[in-house]
Amino acid sequence: MHEAGIANTILEAGRAEAARLAGARLTRIGVRVGVLSGVDLQALEFALLAVRVGTDLEHVEIDLQSCPRRNRCVSCGYEFEAADSDEPCPGCAGEKMELIGGNELELSFVEVDEG
Repeated sequence: MHEAGIANTILEAGRAEAARLAGARLTRIGVRVGVLSGVDLQALEFALLAVRVGTDLEHVEIDLQSCPRRNRCVSCGYEFEAADSDEPCPGCAGEKMELIGGNELELSFVEVDEG
């Protein structure tokens, strides 16, 4: 399950961001996961819980956001959510699309308590 490795990377990235502020305590991490990223959202959620247990990051809240596939019509530039790459443009019925979303796997935010 590669989600465990991803979970560790997410937590380490959050820890690194918090370390940039002397005395800051990591409290919350937001992660955007695209439906095309190859990451199972439920498995990632489980892995994030499992790897935090018994660590200094056990208290950290994790917000996972699923991101849909988004296409942009090459003909007219219209951007829209799509079930697949073959879906025609709702703006002009064009058939040539470029993928602009749905493959993300990224930190969206890191919150710290500077207390």
